[in-house]
Amino acid sequence: MSRKQTIIRGTIILTITGFFSRFMGFFYRIFLSRTFGEEGVGLYQLIFPVYALCYSLTTAGIETAVSRTVARKVSLGKEREAREFLLTGLSLSFLLACICMVAMQKNAAFIAAEILGDERCIPLLTILSYTVPCSAIHSCICGYCYGLKQTSIPAAAQLIEQTTRIAGVWLLYRILIQDQGKAPITIAVCGLVIGEFFSALYTTSILPGFLKGRSILRVLHRRSSSLPEKRAFPSMTARVFCRNLKELLPLSVPLTANRVLINLLQSIEAISIPGRLQRFGLGASEALSLYGVLNGMALPCILFPSAVTSSISIMLMPTVAEIQAADDRHEMLDIIKKVTGACFTLGLFCCLVFLLFGSWVGITLFGSPDAGKFILTLAWICPFLYTNSALSSIINGLGKTSSTLFVNTFSLLIRIAGVFYAIPRYGIQGYLWGLLISQLAATLLSVWIIYLNTRRKAVLR
Repeated sequence: MSRKQTIIRGTIILTITGFFSRFMGFFYRIFLSRTFGEEGVGLYQLIFPVYALCYSLTTAGIETAVSRTVARKVSLGKEREAREFLLTGLSLSFLLACICMVAMQKNAAFIAAEILGDERCIPLLTILSYTVPCSAIHSCICGYCYGLKQTSIPAAAQLIEQTTRIAGVWLLYRILIQDQGKAPITIAVCGLVIGEFFSALYTTSILPGFLKGRSILRVLHRRSSSLPEKRAFPSMTARVFCRNLKELLPLSVPLTANRVLINLLQSIEAISIPGRLQRFGLGASEALSLYGVLNGMALPCILFPSAVTSSISIMLMPTVAEIQAADDRHEMLDIIKKVTGACFTLGLFCCLVFLLFGSWVGITLFGSPDAGKFILTLAWICPFLYTNSALSSIINGLGKTSSTLFVNTFSLLIRIAGVFYAIPRYGIQGYLWGLLISQLAATLLSVWIIYLNTRRKAVLR
């Protein structure tokens, strides 16, 4: 199968899985809101920035680094080193996750009272901490599969996580309702733990057979064989571990810093928007309502088609790393042009759709004229927003993870500048302009970085 066919096949699998998972999540959110009420769901949502930060610190950068390095090793015929690198990344991520879990449990009271501002989050944070090690396990294994451009296991893991989480919460709810007559929001957090645990259990149980070269069906239905099997995981010495660590850290540290910084800056942005809207002259209630319309209605509508480009980006990074290892500049430029062109075309199409039907969507589906206005303005970011995910994946595939950190930081600083300086003068429209400028700047910077790196390689050759 050619690289292009592999990307298309993997993208289709991940996109279908992503849409199906979002579909289940939509009805799950309805169940939560009707079962626990607005206040309960509000407490549940309050802990997610902490979860995102823990994931960024322990797993996100390492998963991406594993994916890229595995793709590069396999393309060079070094399958054993690829498996060793998975063990290194998995060990480091799991160690960091365990440290983070203990830290969360010991500091749950401080985080809840001083940072989140609600002591009722203490038990939620304690339960949430158990998701971090499980998330580290299945994320690193999925990163290994992405490096091999095998999307069946990550797709199945995602569906298992979503299904067991929803089923677990529903089952706990039914048990508690029968015994106590009511159920606390803590069972929703227990659902997160259940989902992450079963996803980790699935990936760890299926990986050994997958590493031995079996197909997915043979892994699921193991057949007896009289022939001796090779070991799935090689034994590693401390020297090999340290060597792999030296290769892992330069890739994973900038990616980890990138995710952490993005989370922190996005938190600053989210916290500041309502206050700056009040500086513009709106009342506190009106400012919060306008912010809710933007983030709860308009932006999710704009981001919905990004499930396709996100799937493309996941497949694109290991492919770029593989082509780079093969030293084929012509194929590299060909795949970059075709994928970015496809993402930009999808963005243009979505832009046109939102411009034509944005007002109708806002009024008919959300019952908010403001949502329709926001969708009309945000429609212009679609070509750049959808393309940027592919460009970022290409840069990471080239091994320039520090450049990704620079691009994302610069883009977010533009958005924050729009929050602090444009909103007080022009209202929410000023923030939307800042969002458009930031996406355009990210696109231009990413294109320039990719040009310099592909051009530099051509000069060296």
